[in-house]
Amino acid sequence: MRSCRKRNCTEQPSVNRLAGSVLRWGLSQKRWLRTSKRTRQVITVLKTLGKSVLVVVLIFGAYVVGRFYSPEFGPTGASQTNRTVEASVASAAAPVPAAPRTGLVASRRNAITRAVARVSPAVVGINVTQIREVTPWNPFFDDPFFRPFLPRYQQLVKSLGSGFIISKDGYIVTNEHVVHNAAEVVVTLPGGERHPARIVGADYVTDIALLKIDVDHDLPFAKLGNSDNIIIGEWVIALGNPFGLFEINAEPIVTVGVVSAVNQDFGRQVSDRVYQDMIQTDAAVNGGNSGGPLVNSLGEVIGVNTWIISGSQNTTANIGLNFAIPINRVKRIVRDLKQYGAVNRRFWTGLEVDNLNPLVAQFLGIRRTDGVIVTNVQENSPAERAGIKVGDVITAINGQPIHNTDDIWSVIENEDAKVGDILKLKIYRNGKTLTANLRLEEPPAR
Repeated sequence: MRSCRKRNCTEQPSVNRLAGSVLRWGLSQKRWLRTSKRTRQVITVLKTLGKSVLVVVLIFGAYVVGRFYSPEFGPTGASQTNRTVEASVASAAAPVPAAPRTGLVASRRNAITRAVARVSPAVVGINVTQIREVTPWNPFFDDPFFRPFLPRYQQLVKSLGSGFIISKDGYIVTNEHVVHNAAEVVVTLPGGERHPARIVGADYVTDIALLKIDVDHDLPFAKLGNSDNIIIGEWVIALGNPFGLFEINAEPIVTVGVVSAVNQDFGRQVSDRVYQDMIQTDAAVNGGNSGGPLVNSLGEVIGVNTWIISGSQNTTANIGLNFAIPINRVKRIVRDLKQYGAVNRRFWTGLEVDNLNPLVAQFLGIRRTDGVIVTNVQENSPAERAGIKVGDVITAINGQPIHNTDDIWSVIENEDAKVGDILKLKIYRNGKTLTANLRLEEPPAR
């Protein structure tokens, strides 16, 4: 019993300590519960405050955006401080009003559209019925020797091209190859009005033809520009009747490009035509465009669309290598066609020359033997006015070297020289090289 009492005596303090610990833990939990409740209240307040701050920041941001970046205010909007935040947000959110239709249309008009509107009424489509000689193919006689003996027959062929009116009384310019061997020519005006046309004159060499239609009212006509002041890289417009599309709505088809090069000389072709000083452009030109105008951004005709390089003998598709006869050359041709019905290639220089051989050169004390020597200059002649003298040695004409008299005629033919043209001569005289400009004139009346 004593030992038991002793154990009880020794265990009683431990129970008391445990009870005290539990009591203290309960009190601490109560304080913690009170503290957690306050913390949650604080957090709730902070969250509410944070939301309010965020709303204020968003509204202020919208205000700033509306002030500095809205098209309504522009760059000076920052000074308009009397605007409210709500008004700024509303103006930023409002849709931009559509531009008036009249203003929109005006903004689409430019130099190209104005030029097209100016020249289009003068562009025409040309329908031609040509007479072509056809030789039937024979596998047994397909030889150049037998061809002249094979029978030939004529065939009517429909073709088309383009042109443009150059006067109010109905004169029309086109390519000669458009109306070559034509039995009938019909011109379609913008709007669909059709008229038979007669060929006033045509020049095969330069590939220019002049037509005339008879109407009882004045016609719109194109203004002819100056092809001597063309700028490489300037915008140009080709108008015409490619593939007969003009006939669909009786309006010319328009393509746009730039001037790629000028003064492109191709000389006399196998067809015996001469293409020189050609204007090169990348404006799309296709079959049916021949004879149509090449126009600058001022609405002035600067060339006649004539031929293309397609890159293949089997196709005539456009690849951006298109060539036009310069309008200044066309003006001279048209003047002759209108007056004579043909080009006047009879000219006078008043100059006589001979081949320069070593014996003649030694006799005259000339050290060179290439060129031709001037043997006579007629009085009051173009040669005399150019300052050419007897004994001068002509070594080049228009940049082409001259070795003998045959070379002179070759240059004249390749240049298609005619009355009014100027030949630039390179002359050797007394050990010096000089230049002279020789103008070709009509022969004097006898």
